[in-house]
Amino acid sequence: MRIPLDPQSRIPLYQQIESHIRGSILSGSLPADTRLPASRQLARDLGVNRATVENAYSSLEAGGLVFSRMGSGTYVLPVFSLSEFPKRDMNSSMPLWQTALQQNMDNSMDEGDEAPDPGLISFASGISDARQFPVEEFRKVLQNVMRRDRIDALEYGERRGYAPLRKGIAQILASQGLQAHPENILITAGSQQAIFLASQILLKPGDVVLVEDPTYSAAIDLFRALGFQIVGIPVDGQGMQVERLETILQLHHPKLIYTMPNFHNPTGTCLSSPRRRQLIVLAERYNVPILEDDFVGDLRYEGHAQPSLKSLDSGGQVIYVGTFSKMLMPGLRVGFIVADGPVYDSLLNFKRLSDLATSTLIQRALESYMTVGRYQTYLHRSRQVFRQRRDAMVNAIRRHFPKGGSFEIPKGGLFIWLKLPNRLSSNDLLGIACKEGAAFSPGSSFFIDGKSGDDWMRLNFASQPVEDIEEGIKRLGAAIRKMKAKR
Repeated sequence: MRIPLDPQSRIPLYQQIESHIRGSILSGSLPADTRLPASRQLARDLGVNRATVENAYSSLEAGGLVFSRMGSGTYVLPVFSLSEFPKRDMNSSMPLWQTALQQNMDNSMDEGDEAPDPGLISFASGISDARQFPVEEFRKVLQNVMRRDRIDALEYGERRGYAPLRKGIAQILASQGLQAHPENILITAGSQQAIFLASQILLKPGDVVLVEDPTYSAAIDLFRALGFQIVGIPVDGQGMQVERLETILQLHHPKLIYTMPNFHNPTGTCLSSPRRRQLIVLAERYNVPILEDDFVGDLRYEGHAQPSLKSLDSGGQVIYVGTFSKMLMPGLRVGFIVADGPVYDSLLNFKRLSDLATSTLIQRALESYMTVGRYQTYLHRSRQVFRQRRDAMVNAIRRHFPKGGSFEIPKGGLFIWLKLPNRLSSNDLLGIACKEGAAFSPGSSFFIDGKSGDDWMRLNFASQPVEDIEEGIKRLGAAIRKMKAKR
């Protein structure tokens, strides 16, 4: 075999040999089953070291072009072109297990995954405005943590979560009237993981979970994906209609009550104090645990704070979930659970099975950010900004929306829950609104049946600056008028 070699080239000799043989195989000059020269013989013919040829052969074998037969030599393998493989018909049937997965995905795809139109003013978000977050301050915190903790900041860390962070969370909760020991706090990757963990240890497929109707749409999707039966409890201006709860408990025998008593998503309501106490009494009487999702409980703009369900709980009936993702920045993905006894141990064990640990670096950075008082300063500033934005949206709605709609002014949180005039469909309105350059969340997406509440919309006032709120509401008002004119 003649192979031209260039000893002066920067390309190693074994690669030159391999490249020449590869080209001969792919061109068909060396057909399948051709036996290559023995490495000793080819090395002698080319005037190179035998190891050079062996390296070339090894590289060819790794590329699937040749194979070595013990005691016999090295042989060329058949070469297949892409045209020889059958093309996949995207319209052809797929395996049944893939069909089932596709159906599940079709039912739960999040349209928020799509890149937003840069000209669109969207009030559809479920979080606060990440642009408010002092990025430069947090960058310095991250640098300081890396400089201080070095490799420790990159290890898995404690399963419960970073101890100083748990202590800091306990102090924040204590300032809000909830006494929690750091040993009863479990750090999670956001509140969504916390809800997932709690529901997994308490329920099995087919069990009933009670939720407010409407409620957090991602919780509905999660419970449905886990195979739970979802039963709704109506909501009014004072939150969950607890007076209906006992009948529902007797009828459906639920294994869990999921609730957002503070600045409920999507309605923005707060559960009244009498109803909070009655909910605890009924949960104890019927031995049903409560999962309290307090996702923006500290964003109160006026009035007196209500006690959390967990702070009213003396018998370990309530599992409390909180998060920093909604308040600080969504990519932070740090939440926490407060639980007692065997429930905590089960949560800890299940979390270990699901993800080992939440990011140690982010936990340490968040703890450092909280320790020097930046979090409280940011929270105070955010309350002022978001209250201004809430007031701006209320005034803009009164100016630009046609008469006949209705809404309550929330005392905190992120959302205004608005009923459209003349029973207009919010799902139909959304397409017209997007053409006008504004977006919102249709009401039906928050109801268990996916159909009720079609004449309601959820508007996030915290996610946009005041000037965009004015323009966005003006655009929505124009869309509503266009829709009314077509009827």
